[in-house]
Amino acid sequence: MEFLRPATWREALAVKAAHPEAVPLAGGTDLMVEINFDRRRPERLLDLSRLTELRDWHRESDTVRIGAGVPFHTVIDRLAAELPALAMAARTVGSPQIRNRATLAGNLGTASPAGDAHPALLVAGADVEVASARGTRTVPVEEFFLGPKRNALAPDELIRSVAVRTATGPQQFAKVGTRNAMVIAVCAVALALHPDTRTVRAAIGSAAPTPLRAREAEKFLNGVLAEGDHWATGRPPPPAAATRFAALVAAACAPVDDVRGSADYRRHAVRVLARRTLDRAWRARTSTEGAPA
Repeated sequence: MEFLRPATWREALAVKAAHPEAVPLAGGTDLMVEINFDRRRPERLLDLSRLTELRDWHRESDTVRIGAGVPFHTVIDRLAAELPALAMAARTVGSPQIRNRATLAGNLGTASPAGDAHPALLVAGADVEVASARGTRTVPVEEFFLGPKRNALAPDELIRSVAVRTATGPQQFAKVGTRNAMVIAVCAVALALHPDTRTVRAAIGSAAPTPLRAREAEKFLNGVLAEGDHWATGRPPPPAAATRFAALVAAACAPVDDVRGSADYRRHAVRVLARRTLDRAWRARTSTEGAPA
């Protein structure tokens, strides 16, 4: 196994262009497990740990741009106010030691259906900046996941940063696992209220081949909230509507039976989590804002 360790971002892109098969290594919390258990034996590793520019993050007008080398603990410690659902998801990633190493970009690049950050990025609205020696392009996060552990990166591309829209209202994230810590999600749900556009977004993880938004559920609930003038009055959606919303979120799933849970259990759990996150987010909105005029 050849170990490649560029000193600059430009050099990293040149190395990746010359060796498209080289596997990026940053935190290594997924990759090194696969190597240690002999599940993967890449011909070349591209170590990005020397690239200090990848560990930067900064606020822009309505987004936070997070470098590919920023670990999850930074999201928790520094960005919880701007990106609440992502910070909630980050807190469920492994142990403190793993959160100190694992990166948001690594979570995206692995493209696991169970990636904890993915539903939160979908409801917040995020774009992935990818680069190669050929140039830079932006991929909406909804177009980044192509299948189980398959992403939209070309062979010569690397993730440079992730731009996540700052919250304009309450957000929630919840997942089900076999224990409270260091667990791969059986299923997960994220939900975000966007009072500026008077819309709700909901997304699912670990219950389909890729993370996805529950668009029919969103369409239904957005219609209920608009028809009942709930954004203006602050009244919660009717219980029957909330129940229907949760059922539509569950209907968006395409789960499988595996060692962590059955397909039926995943659908049931997603329904419960969807209702729970909606209730919590709406209560948080009314408690912090009161009934908007």
